[in-house]
Amino acid sequence: MSGINATIAVILYIVLAPVVGGLISGVDRKISARMQGRYGPPILQPFYDVFKLMAKQNIVVNKHQKFYVLCFLVFIIITGAIFFAGGDLLLAIFALTLGSVFLIIAAYSTYSPYAYIGAEREMLQIMAYEPMVILTVVGMYMVTKSFSVFDIAMFDQPLIYSLPGIFLGFVFILTIKFRKSPFDISMSHHAHQEIVRGVVTEFSGKELAMVEVAHWYENVFLLGIVCLFFASNPVIAIVLAALTYFLEIFIDNNNSRLKWQSALGSAWIVALVLGVGNIAFLALR
Repeated sequence: MSGINATIAVILYIVLAPVVGGLISGVDRKISARMQGRYGPPILQPFYDVFKLMAKQNIVVNKHQKFYVLCFLVFIIITGAIFFAGGDLLLAIFALTLGSVFLIIAAYSTYSPYAYIGAEREMLQIMAYEPMVILTVVGMYMVTKSFSVFDIAMFDQPLIYSLPGIFLGFVFILTIKFRKSPFDISMSHHAHQEIVRGVVTEFSGKELAMVEVAHWYENVFLLGIVCLFFASNPVIAIVLAALTYFLEIFIDNNNSRLKWQSALGSAWIVALVLGVGNIAFLALR
């Protein structure tokens, strides 16, 4: 991808990703409500919530908390910018993980027992999903011989043909990344799950709004990775990414939360069976 095209892609991502992510969140709430027999809020409700949070009085436990939350948002944006500019996928994953680390540090900096528990669960989630994420990048490299998102997207056949196990494993850990039941152990986006909101318990106002917007950016990035498996046909890629997200909503509304041991154990088993198994098949064929 040329420098000008990469710059345009980054600008479009920075501007449009929160809009798309907010709409996805609104559709999520509406579909979840209908699955539960409710009418649900308007699709634009996530934007109303964020604007309301931005207008609230800025109350923080300490000055460091604001800095760490800002770093979380910045690194999530950097993650998507690298990805949609056609850059190094492995570097994008490292930036995503670093962003999650800043969120954990922000929770620890509040000295709240509830935030401590949320931060510890957030670390457990990273331990659960990170092996499968790394295996996804490794699998794409083995097929395309490149870590470049542009090269992967331009590959001459859909990656799903060579990486069906990797794809299924990645979809499994998306339940954790999207913070859906049964694995939303550190924080839930739905009020019915808990009164105390884990890792963001002590966040309010602008900081809580930044966390929400960061998740919108992150969700667009994650769905972008789903699209990579079908990148040879953009229309099919977008449709299947939408179906994948609908599947996550369905799982969320039909399962209760499990303990952290289940999240950790099941994610590692999936990574071992589907991820390592698929890579071993590629290496031996």
